[in-house]
Amino acid sequence: MSAAASSSPLHAPAAPGLGPVFDRLRPHMAELDIFLRAQLSSFEPEVRGLADYCLDASGKRIRPALVFLSGWSGGLPSLALVRAAAIVELIHLATLVHDDIMDGADLRRGRDTATRHYGPEVAVLLGDALFAQALNLAAEFPTTEVCLAVSDSTRKVCTGEIMQTLRRRATDVTRADYDRVIELKTAELFRVSCQLGARLGGFSPAFATAATEFGRQLGNAYQIYDDLADFFGDETRIGKTLGTDLRSGKLTLPLLVLRERLPAAEGAALLAEIAGHRTPDLALRLRQMRELDVFTAVVTDLDMTLAAAEAALEPHAALPPVPRLREVAAVLRAQVDALR
Repeated sequence: MSAAASSSPLHAPAAPGLGPVFDRLRPHMAELDIFLRAQLSSFEPEVRGLADYCLDASGKRIRPALVFLSGWSGGLPSLALVRAAAIVELIHLATLVHDDIMDGADLRRGRDTATRHYGPEVAVLLGDALFAQALNLAAEFPTTEVCLAVSDSTRKVCTGEIMQTLRRRATDVTRADYDRVIELKTAELFRVSCQLGARLGGFSPAFATAATEFGRQLGNAYQIYDDLADFFGDETRIGKTLGTDLRSGKLTLPLLVLRERLPAAEGAALLAEIAGHRTPDLALRLRQMRELDVFTAVVTDLDMTLAAAEAALEPHAALPPVPRLREVAAVLRAQVDALR
């Protein structure tokens, strides 16, 4: 029996403007909301309000959507899919809490970050508690497959964050370094979301492999989009502090392309900002990005990555999840267009 029939969702289950594919998932997201609400009772009473604050900040929920879409059958999701969706969402929320601490971000999805609201000392432990609950849920599956996949992915996500932190303020970051970091810190959770959805949805190992590759490439593309939005987005519309990558000394793809295209003296000045030796000039860097057409170069790379994601699904075009997953790629393309 559907849990949604007897309870109300925690908050609006589908973010506006994300396309019809997410509208189809409203019943799925309502199930997920109820399941996540139930998880609050697993936290000690002293921290339930803090955990609730993080859950309430949930946004687009792309990763749970990938679980549901990769296991798509047309009806309401199984409990196994809902639990897997909750696991990846909790892990994602934990990484956001930690990201905001390291970036010193004040705004996330239109309101104060956990680190601003509770302080960084509490926030880092709150992120750890969310991670722990996700792994606890993974251990409830009757086989070890899900727990192994989730724990492996969690370690990789943390490794990506460690690598990025160690490279902060570094001026010798290469494109290969950047690709490796986003593969671990972002694409990994997209990858395992699709893997779990396809496996728990009962599809063949061949399709699970294809869906897994789709998720990996989609995750890479999404992080490139997110790095682009940090410069070309609208803070009110996307609901988070902009320019954090430059201020925190992270050489993301837009900055790497800008560095390559600037004259030597200007490139050195940019690297001095990355290194923290001079105050970042976001307005100047934005103007230079526009003059040197950095946006187009980054979007070209993003488009190639999305094409690779869609190509992975091509041999399985007749399966029900494939059109839905392709729509997610289309939604990301539309978000990129909106940045223009």
